[in-house]
Amino acid sequence: MAIDIIPVWKQVTPALTEELVAMWQGSNAMPDPAAAAVRAGQAVCVGRDENGVLCGVGTAVLRVLPRLRQPMYYYRQFFTAQARGQDQARPFFAAAKETLQAYNAGLPAPESIGLLLELENPRLAARYNMAQGTQTTFIGYSPRGLQLRVAYFDGATLLEPRGPKAR
Repeated sequence: MAIDIIPVWKQVTPALTEELVAMWQGSNAMPDPAAAAVRAGQAVCVGRDENGVLCGVGTAVLRVLPRLRQPMYYYRQFFTAQARGQDQARPFFAAAKETLQAYNAGLPAPESIGLLLELENPRLAARYNMAQGTQTTFIGYSPRGLQLRVAYFDGATLLEPRGPKAR
């Protein structure tokens, strides 16, 4: 299956929001339409199959991890059942990172230094067991016991620390 990856960051239309909500609900991924609509507004890239049907999405929201004290885009990625297992995770992630990096580069001051991922899929976590991968770096485990990985933007420099001060 070929997936067309389309950047939509900060350009999510009401029609695309409806499509995303329907995709998540049809997959039982996000049954609450209000929560799904909020998440739709966070879309970075969407994926469409050869028939133009929505089959994937990457979303991001700005977060500061207390230990890092740096703003990162907390990134999530979802594919419909038909699109899973098609080796799309890496190219989709790369497109989302490129989109967010370009957006940040266009700001007067960057709002993020990269992407933060929490690997919820146990098969992905087992597959990505290198501390330093080609796209991400392992930084520890989340409070939920899931792998945390970061992908810094090219040339990213640390910003003023945010969040609670060290003791």
